[in-house]
Amino acid sequence: MEELTKAEERIMQIIWKLEKGFVKDIIEDMEEEPKPPYNTISSIVRLLEKKGYLNYKSYGKTYEYYPAISKEDYTRTTFSKLFSGYFDNSPASLLSFMVKEQTLSASDIEELQSLINKNKK
Repeated sequence: MEELTKAEERIMQIIWKLEKGFVKDIIEDMEEEPKPPYNTISSIVRLLEKKGYLNYKSYGKTYEYYPAISKEDYTRTTFSKLFSGYFDNSPASLLSFMVKEQTLSASDIEELQSLINKNKK
């Protein structure tokens, strides 16, 4: 799976949320102001289709896009690269980073402990 740029990933997040849509739908869902130009988003969407992340259904000259890859599959692949590249495939390194760098609530810690305990069984 080819890596995505930040702009491509932002578009994919919107399409996963919408489940399907036209370029105008993607632009409407973007929070930034001013909205990016239609041609810019259209170009990114076409790149995502070429990379295999999107499929489309054509209605004449108009295309409705939908994900070819689930968000879960993308997350799994991206996390695996992050985990091996930054944490040397060490769950302890990842957890240590989370505890040191993130403000964890008592309920977050309880939930993590519960997940660890379930994994021991």
